[in-house]
Amino acid sequence: MAKDRSDPELDRELAELPPDLRWREWMRRIEAVLFASAAPVPREDLARIVGQGASVDLLVEDLAADLEGRAFEIAQGAAGWMFRTRATYAPAIRAAADVGDQLLDLSEFDVAVLAAIAYHQPITRDGLKDIFGKEISRDLIGRLHAQALIGTGPRAPRRGAPYTFVTTEQFLVAFGLASLNDLPDREQLNDAGVGVL
Repeated sequence: MAKDRSDPELDRELAELPPDLRWREWMRRIEAVLFASAAPVPREDLARIVGQGASVDLLVEDLAADLEGRAFEIAQGAAGWMFRTRATYAPAIRAAADVGDQLLDLSEFDVAVLAAIAYHQPITRDGLKDIFGKEISRDLIGRLHAQALIGTGPRAPRRGAPYTFVTTEQFLVAFGLASLNDLPDREQLNDAGVGVL
């Protein structure tokens, strides 16, 4: 997320520290950056705060192991890593914290449309109509877009060049997916009675 925020005073190499303390300090730097960031942090941004030979992936892996048993974890998405609360604690958060505007307010049909977009993207409203057998309202598409769960994809290569819709990084984060490859298998969904897809 950072453009080029090189800090000449930041000692990335930490050569004066023994290797185990150096590694621990790099882990803490990554932890601090993830804690402070409101959005996923890409690998190249994390690489700016550790030594040249350090593996960001291994540092994040060790940090994640350090966090075992804690109420939060490191989640990886397409755009990078971020902290998130473990799903186990969702009821406690809803009961005690003011997170009303952060909760997804989706009906069962909204989720079905979102799933159809995820599995068939890029897809037009006509494509969704073919799946569901009825018109999908602009309001529903607008709600999903307003929650940043979908975005506009490329225009369809046909008459009128209608807009297509695709899922976003926020979709992945909201549903705890690292990538679209983590979506449930369509056969499993059909077996479970979700045959719309």
